[in-house]
Amino acid sequence: MTGPSIAPLTPVRYLQRSAVVWGDRVATHFQGTCTSYAELLERCERLAGGLRARGVAPGERIATLLPNLPALLELHFAVPGSGAVLVPLNTRLSVSEYTYILDHAGVRCLVTSPALAEVAAAAAAAAAAKKPTEVIVVDEGSEYESLATNSDRLDLGDVDENDLFSINYTSGTTGRPKGVKYTHRGCYLHALGVITEARLDAASTYLWTLPMFHCHGWAFPWAVTAMGARHECLDGVEPAIVWRTLREQRVTHMCAAPTVVSMLVEAPEAAPLDQPVALFVGGAPPAPALFERARELGMQITHLYGLTETYGPMVVCAWKPEWNTLSQQEQMDLRARQGVSTVVSEPLRIVDADMNDVPADGEVTGEIVMRGNNVTTGYYRDEEATERAFAGGWFHSGDLGVMHPDGYVQLRDRIKDIVISGGENISTVEVEVALLAHPAVTEAAVVGAPDERWGEVVKAFVILKGGSELTGDELRAFARERLARYKVPKIIEFVDDLPKTSTGKIQKFVLRDRARTAK
Repeated sequence: MTGPSIAPLTPVRYLQRSAVVWGDRVATHFQGTCTSYAELLERCERLAGGLRARGVAPGERIATLLPNLPALLELHFAVPGSGAVLVPLNTRLSVSEYTYILDHAGVRCLVTSPALAEVAAAAAAAAAAKKPTEVIVVDEGSEYESLATNSDRLDLGDVDENDLFSINYTSGTTGRPKGVKYTHRGCYLHALGVITEARLDAASTYLWTLPMFHCHGWAFPWAVTAMGARHECLDGVEPAIVWRTLREQRVTHMCAAPTVVSMLVEAPEAAPLDQPVALFVGGAPPAPALFERARELGMQITHLYGLTETYGPMVVCAWKPEWNTLSQQEQMDLRARQGVSTVVSEPLRIVDADMNDVPADGEVTGEIVMRGNNVTTGYYRDEEATERAFAGGWFHSGDLGVMHPDGYVQLRDRIKDIVISGGENISTVEVEVALLAHPAVTEAAVVGAPDERWGEVVKAFVILKGGSELTGDELRAFARERLARYKVPKIIEFVDDLPKTSTGKIQKFVLRDRARTAK
């Protein structure tokens, strides 16, 4: 519905406005090449027109398998702006995982880079039995460039704000990945929250160290664009290149998982910056020592929390000015909390099994539940999972936490036995199934073990069949054939038995404690 008093909320409008207000300003910079906001809009309109000319209809799914190239930013506007649905894929998955997603989403086209073209072609070929998937490679003089420079320009943004904007697949923490549905309205409002919390403006320069495929880069593709700021694109995270870019391009904002922050502060090139950088960190709270080292280098860390189902971070450790007078230790303790909902999010609750709020005393644990405009509308083609997730009218995070007296939330544990390694969620069940496929393995239990660099790594406790011989390296090689490399256990301990309840269920909390105290 449109009219004098209403217009559809879609983040595509941010680019249309910036092309007028900031038309001559640099929108993207990558390997010495700059694109202005006026040029960016034109390329997106031509991409959308080219896709439509190929027969891509509104509602059809276009997947991307790309690092942080300008093309991925373009597709964040061109695909949904044409009415099609964007499906951004994690660049670290296996062919079988890509094949499943292409099939499940019914992907029409898959846009990829030369470095990933082989795996993309293999997945598309495997998925073709159900629905043919066309592969388009982003390269100079390629088919992608012919789309971006074709003569058919489509006026973007003729959509309903409640239309499906994208499908973001989870990391499969309970087995198969689930397709999380985002709407145009949710993306628009979530980006407004990012603009406010990050304090972006036309003088900002955002460095792409966070994968843009991950929850749409936490909405920064739209937030940076809306303010006429500059996207500094990188196709990988090499510490030396990051440090050089931070200095030469006078970067003001960036996001990263704790493991990336650790890589940066430990790099030989690490040295205090001559201007501060606002650094937003998601996942498990970084170690206090990492906070302090980053601060010494000129990085001002803000801790965030969220899930794929909440469009990425919807909780921020909002910093109160009066906290600046506290001791460094007190400040570190406060920064480690996940915080409060953003300005566009509804207040969080922590509830017991009966959906009653737990006392706000910082002690009693409960499940974190959320709702609001930046919460998913459900899982694509999975009504049963959607019903479970929204039981009681709130989205259930599956995370346990406490509510402090000042209204700030802090995580305590995870209901789901996931491992978060380097910012990636890993299903322990998926890893266990892969290990149990080995003929010499009779039982396996997987937990997270603490690691200074990755936050957590996968540790497996394995029982071998009587008389069998198997080394950890042999079992890891076997697992690599079935899992993405980052899911393969870093530590394997062969044991004679596993702690279990009277009903035979493995007591993973015992194994987690053992992993924490292992030398």
